[in-house]
Amino acid sequence: MSGAASNPTIIRRVLRSWVWVLPLLGVVALVATWERELPAALYLLVGLVLVGVVLAAVHHAEIVAHRVGEPYGSLVLAVAVTVIEVGLIITLMLGKSSVDTSTLARDTAFAAVMITLNGIVGLSILVGSLKHETPRFNPEGAGGALAVVVTLTTLTLVLPSFTVSEAGARFSPSQLAFVAIASIVLYGAFVLLQTGRHRDFFLPVAKDGSIISEDEHSAPPSIRATLVSLALLLVALVAVVGLAKAVSPGIETVVEAAGVPQSFVGVVVALVVLLPEGLAATKAAARNRLQTSLNLGIGSAMASIGLTIPALAIASIWLPTPLTLGLGPVQIIEFLLTVAVATLTVVPGRATRLQGTVHLVLFAAFLFLATTP
Repeated sequence: MSGAASNPTIIRRVLRSWVWVLPLLGVVALVATWERELPAALYLLVGLVLVGVVLAAVHHAEIVAHRVGEPYGSLVLAVAVTVIEVGLIITLMLGKSSVDTSTLARDTAFAAVMITLNGIVGLSILVGSLKHETPRFNPEGAGGALAVVVTLTTLTLVLPSFTVSEAGARFSPSQLAFVAIASIVLYGAFVLLQTGRHRDFFLPVAKDGSIISEDEHSAPPSIRATLVSLALLLVALVAVVGLAKAVSPGIETVVEAAGVPQSFVGVVVALVVLLPEGLAATKAAARNRLQTSLNLGIGSAMASIGLTIPALAIASIWLPTPLTLGLGPVQIIEFLLTVAVATLTVVPGRATRLQGTVHLVLFAAFLFLATTP
């Protein structure tokens, strides 16, 4: 009887152990594949390891985030995801690619905005409203975050399509420097708001409108567990960036074989990076923590622009191709429609199934038009 009772415990331990093993497995795979040509089957295997390491990285970021609490936790997750995103973009742009990678940063950043504002937010609202009728959130916090995302996206991805200093949808060096500094200033101002005087704007809200200051469902991890997760998070980040270089030829081959535009590579990168954020946001919405879901979703969009673009602006000094950041007409229309819908979603401070459905339809339209422009 005791042996039978111990089986579920053993299974749970095995299932939990993957988040500790995968970062180390990722380093092993990185050493084994560094600067080597791989057969198709190995591309698939390394790609699966890469996805697993990304999931493990965000899991360890979640442990650190749980220790520091909200809203700092959402900030830790957003920064971790941004480090992965920047590393993937730079690695792919520095790789031996046969296709033009000058638009990869734009495609990935815009995909991150659409995935977060429509995919993650839409799914979180739908799950939250299905389980808790009309879950509440703080419109001041969500609205402020949305305003920063809209401003950042317009400055960095929309304006280059209309400036005339450089040929094509590109910034001149001085313009790129200006928007990089403006992005850091805006992101820094938001972080000060989120962690300072108006921290309560970003805490979960109960149905009666009261603030939920602590997570009632689990105690925070110990300092030792937090430090171990922090170390494994750093290991996982190194493995992710290195493995991205190994699998980049395979990604390009698959995209080309599928007959979709090469710009879809940016969508793939954003989907891989933001998958764990989507899972974390959906779980928070199911626990009636929709504010946490919005912090994760909108915060990830903000970090993807506010931190990625300045990092790439600095990296552009060494990158072999210039940065083409300007969006096309279809993308600009998608963004404007998303802004209008997201604004109407945020204003009431309550979520409904209709709002979630509208955002998910916009996300589906983005994916469809990314494959068939």
